[in-house]
Amino acid sequence: MNQSRMQKLVGFLKENPQDSFSRFALALEQLKAGDVNKAREHFEFIQLNDPGYVGVYYHLGKLYQNTGNPEKAIKTFTNGISVARNAQNHHAASELEQALQEIETEE
Repeated sequence: MNQSRMQKLVGFLKENPQDSFSRFALALEQLKAGDVNKAREHFEFIQLNDPGYVGVYYHLGKLYQNTGNPEKAIKTFTNGISVARNAQNHHAASELEQALQEIETEE
């Protein structure tokens, strides 16, 4: 875990709590460090407060999938596909569609 990177990101969030980019980066760092709950809280905050932030849907969906919550994962991937398509982000939509197909074949 890169503690100084995490500290910088926490500092950015203290200055601007609505900064989705810093919050997303912090969530990824926390995920790497094994703090799944804090990562989930940040991802969910972004999804709720900045629903157009396309990148959050894949990572939040995978987090749900990996923590035994396939229903939430499917819903998150499905919502993310809509958001990505609306943003004309074809790459993200494709990744989310693939993740959705994978989890649906596991069910």
